Formats: sequence, C-alpha cells, structure tokens
Amino acid sequence: FIEGNKIETISRNAFRGLRDLTHLSLANNHLKTLPRDVFSDLDSLIELDLRGNKFECDCKAKWLFLWLKMTNSTVSDVLCIGPAEYQDKKLNDVTSFDYECTTTDFVLHQILPYQSVSVDTFNSKNDVFVAIAQPSMENCMVLEWDHIEMNFRSYDNITGQSIVGCKAILVGDQVFVVVAQLFGGSHIYKYDESWTKFVKFQDIEVSRISKPNDIELFEIDSEMFFVIADSSKAGLSTVYKWNNKGFYSYQSLHEWFRDTDAEFLDIDGKSHLILSSRSQVPIILQWNKVSKKFVPHSEIPNMEDVLAVKSFRMQDNLYITLTRFIGDSRVMKWNSKQFVEIQALPSRGAMTLQPFSFKNNYYLALGSDYTFSQIYQWDGEKKIFRLFKEIYVQAPRSFTAVSTDRRDFFFASSFKGNTQIFEHIIIDLS
Repeated sequence: FIEGNKIETISRNAFRGLRDLTHLSLANNHLKTLPRDVFSDLDSLIELDLRGNKFECDCKAKWLFLWLKMTNSTVSDVLCIGPAEYQDKKLNDVTSFDYECTTTDFVLHQILPYQSVSVDTFNSKNDVFVAIAQPSMENCMVLEWDHIEMNFRSYDNITGQSIVGCKAILVGDQVFVVVAQLFGGSHIYKYDESWTKFVKFQDIEVSRISKPNDIELFEIDSEMFFVIADSSKAGLSTVYKWNNKGFYSYQSLHEWFRDTDAEFLDIDGKSHLILSSRSQVPIILQWNKVSKKFVPHSEIPNMEDVLAVKSFRMQDNLYITLTRFIGDSRVMKWNSKQFVEIQALPSRGAMTLQPFSFKNNYYLALGSDYTFSQIYQWDGEKKIFRLFKEIYVQAPRSFTAVSTDRRDFFFASSFKGNTQIFEHIIIDLS
C-alpha cells in the first residue's frame, strides 16, 4: 500500500521481480503518467488501485490503455485530466491512439561509396533490385537486396561511357535495362540466365538520342513503351515500342526544345505525356487512340524553367510536382479541367522534387545544390506539405523509394558525394 504519498513519478523498474505480489495500491497520489510496462513482472497481481490520480490520457497512456484490456487483474477506474476532450473521463473511453501515437522518421541505413545521378528499382523472381547510374565511374551498377545481411549488395555491373540513366524494363520473365549515355550512344541490355549477367541486346540510334536526360517507362493497351527525353538541340525526344523481338523507335515527339524530363500519367482515363524543357513551359501530349500516337494537347502556363514534372495520386486525386532551379517549385492538383497550384516551395538551386509514399504517408523530397535537402510530409488537415526533416546530400540528383519485404527505403543520389540509403521507420510515441 503506497497510498497518499504525493508520488509524482515512478521508476520503470520499481516493481521488477515482484512476481508474487497480489495487491498494489497507488491511490491518492499525484501520478499523471506511468512508465511503459511498469507492471510487466507482476504475474500474480489480483487487484490494482489507481483511484485519486488523474492521468494524461495521451500517447504516454497508450500502453496502459492496452494493458487494461488484457490484464486479468481487477483495476480501479483510471480517470483522465487531459487532453481537454477526455478530461474527467475514463481511460477506457478513449477511442483511439493510433493516429496521434505514431510518427515516422528517416534514418541512415547504408552508404554507397560512389557518386550517382539516378536510381531505378525493379522486382524479379521475388527479389528486389536497383540499377544505379554512375557517370563518373562509367557504370550502371545493379544491386540486390540481401535478405540475410539486410542491406543492398552488388549483383552486376554494366560498363559504359558517361551513363546518366539506367531504366529496367520487365517483359514477361525477361529483364532489360536501358542504359542512356552522353557519349558512345545508348544501349539496351538483357539479363542472360546462362551468363548470370546483363549482356548487350541492342543499340539506340545516335541520330535520335544525342543527349539523353530521362527515361520513362509506360504501358498503353497492354503494349510496352519507353520514352527518352533528349536535352540536345540535335536530338529528338523519342518513344520506343516493344515488338516481341526488341524495341524500335515508334514516334519522335518534337525537335529543338532540349527536353529535360518526360512523365507519363493518366488524366481522366486517358494516357498523357508531360515534357519539361529549359526553353519552354511544360507541354502536355495526349494519346490518340485512332492514330495510336501522342498529339499536342495543352501546356502548363506561366511555368518557365521547369526541370522535371512528377505525378502522384493521393486519395483518388491527381497531383504533379514541378522542379524549378530558379524560383519556387510547385505542387499542382488536377481539378477535372486543368492543373491548379496548391503550394509553392522555396527551391533555389533545386534539381529534383520527387514525390513518394510508404503506406499512408506521403512525402516530397526536394534536393538543392545550395542547401540541405528537405523532406516534406503531407498534412491531411491543412491539405499542404509541411517540412518534416532535413538531410545532407551533396549535389542531389534523384530520390527513389525502394520497398523490400516489410522494410521501406529511399535512395538519395549524389553527383559529388556518396549515395545514401535511408530507411523509413515507424515510431510508437507511447
């Protein structure tokens, strides 16, 4: 009986080892919280008296709330002093802690000691792989998730010249990687089971792709395509199509615009491409079902100097992000007629603004050459992205979400430093 002693706090280990204790009274003290699992050793407890204390029924009381539902002991009513909506109510009447009592974080999981400009992920035969473009080392490094060591390890290495993009394409049980190069032409490699490595499958015409900047994969009517955005005046942004034997140039989109990014998206059930360019506002192309080609449709006005457009869906709504090196980057939402701005993000020096999500947590990763990279998280109540965390990445060029069995990561590519892998973790605040 430890009653009426003006006790305000109790050590987590205060009752350690008292496995034969049957009755415990902490009544009429000044307790507002109890440490998690403080009663875990009390195997023989029959009765617990907590009357005369008023508890903060917030995240710190979550464990007690759950314990009360599980214990066979007789426990007095636990009254709440806060939060305001639960004042003078019983802890048992708290509806849910799930939303308030968990948060997330990104913790450094692995450092890859080399520079990179892009990361792509793919699944093959129940394994998770990533393909990393390394222009300075002239490699397309393929890594595999190691289920035993719990990290990403080297799997294969495709060599080339000034590789700026590696994009995996899965056709049936075949795995291809499009390797975009600034010099020596771009190529497509195919995984050869007999050699257990990627071997060259075909070349991409140098006359069309002169200075590749982005590769985008998509399907229309069960047919496989990819498009390479070309940022040279001498090149052509070109769509390639799979014909069961290889990939052939299907459509040249336009000339002379130095495209920096291509994004495929579905708008109201119709296939579209958005092309970004340093020399004009982003243009929207729509797939014509009769000609089976992309045709000009519209543009995103007043958005000059957009390096990239990325799309994502959230609660059945379509959004895009626009990366701008000079001026504010933008988040826009489709309103059934056009894209309208919902948020501007200060982004001087930004080279990438990447949306990604894990379960019901939606994020934006903003990478700048002039400051820390910033991760924003969607605030469902305010309907905007709020600054969540800052990470240091030298000259970030891409952010890529990669999920394995039960674990989530995102890769931060660096043009001047190490490539970093962060793990997305759930934190129980109780």
